[in-house]
Amino acid sequence: MSQYFDIGDETLWNPSNGAARLFLRQVEVFEAELELPSGLGPMRNDECTIDPAVFAVFAHTLLARHRRTGHAVVLALSEGFVGTVLVLAQRAGVAIDWARLEADPDGPLSDVQVSPAGVSGPGAGGPWAASLRALADRLSRGMPR
Repeated sequence: MSQYFDIGDETLWNPSNGAARLFLRQVEVFEAELELPSGLGPMRNDECTIDPAVFAVFAHTLLARHRRTGHAVVLALSEGFVGTVLVLAQRAGVAIDWARLEADPDGPLSDVQVSPAGVSGPGAGGPWAASLRALADRLSRGMPR
């Protein structure tokens, strides 16, 4: 069995039940962390409807937060989710402002990592964006419509 993530009549993703369930649980975590709705509705009759305007704000806010952290564990825990959201955003036609995201992070740094060498912040924007886009490309190939 599988489930559908749709905007209107277009299916953005048709994952297995387990992948859909895990993703939606992660959505709840990040909605709480960002204090922002995701635009993803509940799974009903194997379908999840996505509100594109709300989802666009969620995706951009998620990417901006991801850009502001340099904490290795936080990045490891969130990177797959961020990549999956990026694939859905691209398929939904969400315009990602990569130039703004690649610039110095907007707002305060979050989840900085303190080590004996000092405080580590986010890396350079170009490599960060390139790495995230490469991850989204890899994930997209495994995300059937």
